[in-house]
Amino acid sequence: MSSPSTPPPAGAARPSRGRPPRLDQARTVEAALVLLDESGLDALTMRRLADAVGVQAGALYRHFATKQDLLTAMAERILAGCATPPPDADWSGRLTALARGMRTALLAHRDGARVYAGTHSTGPNTLGFAETLIGVLREAGFGHEDAARTALTVVHFTVGHTLEEQAALQPGDQGPADPEQLREAVTAARFPHLSAALPVLTSTDFTAHFEFGLGLLLQGLRALHRPGPAA
Repeated sequence: MSSPSTPPPAGAARPSRGRPPRLDQARTVEAALVLLDESGLDALTMRRLADAVGVQAGALYRHFATKQDLLTAMAERILAGCATPPPDADWSGRLTALARGMRTALLAHRDGARVYAGTHSTGPNTLGFAETLIGVLREAGFGHEDAARTALTVVHFTVGHTLEEQAALQPGDQGPADPEQLREAVTAARFPHLSAALPVLTSTDFTAHFEFGLGLLLQGLRALHRPGPAA
């Protein structure tokens, strides 16, 4: 006669006759983001994620056919809450708020920009952000083609900037460039312009860099802007 089994700890999931636990897609994405923050994108594997949620690796493929599908779902989750610019601001203020909000969302997770880059989610967060961004521009009088290209420019600038920012600030890194190495390589006699710009080029004030680039983008848009009804 077999001895009675030891009951599981309080709060633990009870196995259902050997069947794997039911996999919840939203909780799996949240678990993936936790692993991302702990170890970075390179260490995020489907096997590690499966272990974290307590299933066999093959079970993940019911929701995510490839790792790229997982990254797309993570990118969609990262953009949650980004499509809410201040309603009382003008078009440039609302566009600025959207770009800043996207950068903040990407920076909230380690390698967030790497996760987002190259994904093409059709989820409500991603499409809502794009809809709001293009809507701000069209309501300001930009034609649909200019609005679409501007939206791409804003997203590409924000993602690209944040990619460089996060790469430079990985644990153990000293920033975008080692000042001592550059001082040895960039002599005033040979590279006078680089020498003069060295303090800015080696600065880790990425917010200042971002705001300057965003300001240039807005200046160009104001020159292009022709108020009128949305096209």
